[in-house]
Amino acid sequence: MLDYSKYIINRDFTVRGALIKLNALSNDVLTLFVLDEGRLVGTLTDGDARRGLINGVQLTDSVDKIMKKDFSYLKDDENPFLRQVDFRNRSIQLLPSINEKGEIVKIYNLKKLKAILPIDAVLMAGGKGERLRPLTETTPKPLLKVGDKAIIDYNIESLLLNGVENISVTVNYLADQLEEHFANPKQGVKVKCVREPRFYGTMGAVKLVDGFKHDVVLIMNSDLFTNIDLSDFYRHFLEKDADMSVASVPYTVNIPFGIFELDGRNITSLKEKPTYNYYANSGIYLIKKDLLNLIPTDQCFNATDMIELLISKKKNVIRYPLLGYWVDIGRHEDFNRVQDYVKHLHFQ
Repeated sequence: MLDYSKYIINRDFTVRGALIKLNALSNDVLTLFVLDEGRLVGTLTDGDARRGLINGVQLTDSVDKIMKKDFSYLKDDENPFLRQVDFRNRSIQLLPSINEKGEIVKIYNLKKLKAILPIDAVLMAGGKGERLRPLTETTPKPLLKVGDKAIIDYNIESLLLNGVENISVTVNYLADQLEEHFANPKQGVKVKCVREPRFYGTMGAVKLVDGFKHDVVLIMNSDLFTNIDLSDFYRHFLEKDADMSVASVPYTVNIPFGIFELDGRNITSLKEKPTYNYYANSGIYLIKKDLLNLIPTDQCFNATDMIELLISKKKNVIRYPLLGYWVDIGRHEDFNRVQDYVKHLHFQ
């Protein structure tokens, strides 16, 4: 859980006390939230303080004289993603979410966040990475360095940038190293490691994860190098009323020969050096939380199994076209390629 105490003051604070608190924020958003017995009653910015002093308010006066009592906020039961654009257009940088009692349950820093996605995330990091041996003989593939940081950290940072705070990582092979890697919070967020007792496949380990807080869960392989737009991915999921969305990447097959179309033994036509365009599974999924109950217990169960199961149940399984870059780091060629990519590409 992130620590919001630096933004909080009580109603009995003096103006001097509030200025000291604002000064301590330094290059952060210069906004404070004023509480009265735990309930949010006002906001205070450095501009409010300056205007108050100009108008004769004393440093020893209560912040009640200068705080704004008409302020913007989110209710904790509404989807922040749907309202974030409105708040950004009004130049609001620090946005509180409050419960029915008026208590702050979360504070969003819109200056630092690309989006506010009300989703949970599970990164699958249990594989052995056998095709990358000998690199993975002593290091789990998600912890191999690309540039100056581990592969998995690019994906963790992307999630944090999009406001995702409930993150789990399923681990198996060399699990101790991953657990040690995530022993300390990342940007104030605790990443939870969940051990597989044995290999459960690319979806089966999700059954071991508990404590989901949202209705939609992002599940992805941890060894991907991608700048997928998670905000657009989620928006597309909502707009299409999907049960499951599979991010997909274009895959083109060029046939260097003339290809016959046949009816039995008879040639009906000829296609000269045709090109076929397909979409391949990227290993990134959005799925409604309730559908995770369909994952069998204590069995190997892959994402492809889940897709086929949902299709058989007439669920709305859709494709999301991933338009950015994407590399599945499965081979030495892929690993070497992303070492060059990272020098030129900027993750956002």
